[in-house]
Amino acid sequence: MTTNATLPEQGSTLFIVLISCVATIGGFLFGFDSGVINGTVEGLQTAFNSDSAGTGLSVSSMLLGCAVGAFFAGNLADKYGRRSLLIVASVFFIVSAWGSGVAGGTVEFVIYRILGGLAVGAASVMAPAYISEVAPARYRGMLTSVQQIAIITGLTMAFFSNYLLAKFAGGSTREFWLGFETWRWMFWMELIPASIFFFALLAIPESPRYLVASGKMEKAGGVLARLYGRSTAETKVEEINTSLAKDHHRPRLSDLINKQTGKLRTIVWIGIGLAVLQQFVGINVVFYYGAVLWQAAGFSENDALAINVISGSISIAACLFTFFFVDKIGRKPLLWFGSAGMAITLGLVAYAFAGAPVNVETGNLNLSDNAGLLALIAANAYVFLFNLSWGPVMWIMLGEMFPNQIRGSGLAVAGLAQWLANFLVTWTFPILLAGIGLSAAYGIYTFFAALSVVFVLMMVHETKGKELEEMEG
Repeated sequence: MTTNATLPEQGSTLFIVLISCVATIGGFLFGFDSGVINGTVEGLQTAFNSDSAGTGLSVSSMLLGCAVGAFFAGNLADKYGRRSLLIVASVFFIVSAWGSGVAGGTVEFVIYRILGGLAVGAASVMAPAYISEVAPARYRGMLTSVQQIAIITGLTMAFFSNYLLAKFAGGSTREFWLGFETWRWMFWMELIPASIFFFALLAIPESPRYLVASGKMEKAGGVLARLYGRSTAETKVEEINTSLAKDHHRPRLSDLINKQTGKLRTIVWIGIGLAVLQQFVGINVVFYYGAVLWQAAGFSENDALAINVISGSISIAACLFTFFFVDKIGRKPLLWFGSAGMAITLGLVAYAFAGAPVNVETGNLNLSDNAGLLALIAANAYVFLFNLSWGPVMWIMLGEMFPNQIRGSGLAVAGLAQWLANFLVTWTFPILLAGIGLSAAYGIYTFFAALSVVFVLMMVHETKGKELEEMEG
């Protein structure tokens, strides 16, 4: 039995950083699993003989699993723990990575991708929640922003892996090794980080706020002492317990309803708005369809995959800026600045694509040198601005903006909305590309970027420097 005398007198910042980094491997896999599909689109079309709608379903099928995984992860994590759900997610990542590569048809492939989506959805909401619940307020934003760095690093590594495999094999549809096509090996590369995630999770503690909510005060005190030190741990256990006891101890989904009005709490609507607008600005069109997009704009497959690597590297640089400054600048200023910048850069991309003639043989745009350069610079500036603002900051805010009583449920609903919006944007892009063209599609994303400026200024409240027990809603 743990006693006060055996608890550490001082906390450990290094320990907090290490366990936060383990949780963000889920973000890395979130990014890798999302980005790996980018280089496999042509291989899927060839292997499964699918049309644009079928390809859109293959690419976006994971997102259906993400929506379900995000929604149920919050409630299940309130029952079984944040760490436990992340361990289950790591197993799903392993099975999905293997199965997506061995799939012999569209149905089988979609099943494995949905399974991976369940893992991505669970990791997307549980990793920031876990980090928020173990990190002190003074650098909680910094540590939670590592989630987005991990996501973008995962995307970039997927892009880089796809690029190298396709380059060595001579194309994504060519045989690479052991008689299997290159696009299958692109999926199998994910087995390495997924296995690391599983074993690393076995070495980290459960969230102390979950332990308090479960009535495991002694275990919670032990974890908090390792994080913050003995004296702070004792006070923190009481603060968490008090914040939960304002209504009832065990969180549940019905807590999202305001008991006075009978309507969904305002803070939940704000969370949903943040989640949906993050997707409606069209960022995952670049992440999932980057190779298709740039080939449609007239670049070769090899050049398109190389551009993806450049975009990923730019994204990491933007996330690093947010990592160092989000706890100084605040969440809200970064959001509205990013929104305004994205509206401008997306508008420039739409302008660059407008009026470009279509190659009759390939169906791709024939951009002039000036238009191609403008599209390339504006698109990468847009990616930089997104990852400076909405990319990391939305996850930071969702992980910390909800009161303790509704954090799991609030994340579940916001996560569901985020992934449904992601699915809608991803599934419709090939249809928009074939129907109204690249310029009009980007015009739609420009509109939502402009709308997000208004939403942030009117609805979003700053959370910088607040303890989780101070959050209201």
